[in-house]
Amino acid sequence: MSKEDELRGLMQASLSGDSAAHRAMLQALSGCLRAYYKTRLSRMGRGLAEAEDMVQEALMAVHCRRHTYDVAQPLLPWVYAIARYKLIDHLRATRNSNAEVPIENGNEVLAADDHAPAESAIDLVKLLSGLPTRMRSAIQSVKLDGLSVTEAAIRHGTSESAIKTNVHRGLRALAVSVRRERQHENR
Repeated sequence: MSKEDELRGLMQASLSGDSAAHRAMLQALSGCLRAYYKTRLSRMGRGLAEAEDMVQEALMAVHCRRHTYDVAQPLLPWVYAIARYKLIDHLRATRNSNAEVPIENGNEVLAADDHAPAESAIDLVKLLSGLPTRMRSAIQSVKLDGLSVTEAAIRHGTSESAIKTNVHRGLRALAVSVRRERQHENR
């Protein structure tokens, strides 16, 4: 069975409500995504911590957008598109002028599976559910749904600065949760 078939089967089971399959899929994707981001970010002189942050963002997007996946289509190109757009958004946000992020074959995501000790097996639903509603909805709108800060402010009936603050504080709280989870796993 190919990696595509295995991951696609896990996604289909996940969409049917199998939480163990969902966790297994996210765990398998984390190594692939980590290799993808480490390769691209290291070419720009960026560090491993930044790559790990990108892995978490991409996994959150896969988790939150899984309902948009068409089970009749291959999974890896869908995941790869999410990873690529997250990278582009990140580069824009950090004002990196690497305008050419190439569209490669979706199989490249699996080219060098990286099973680093920081394997991302954290349940994203649990992480997001631990945030206050305002932070969670701001992150969902801006980071996962792709809305601008202005659009998110209109959607939630609040100010742009409130959205920015909630996203910033929410991401910081998520980072603390991830660190805490890793420390707990290393015991």
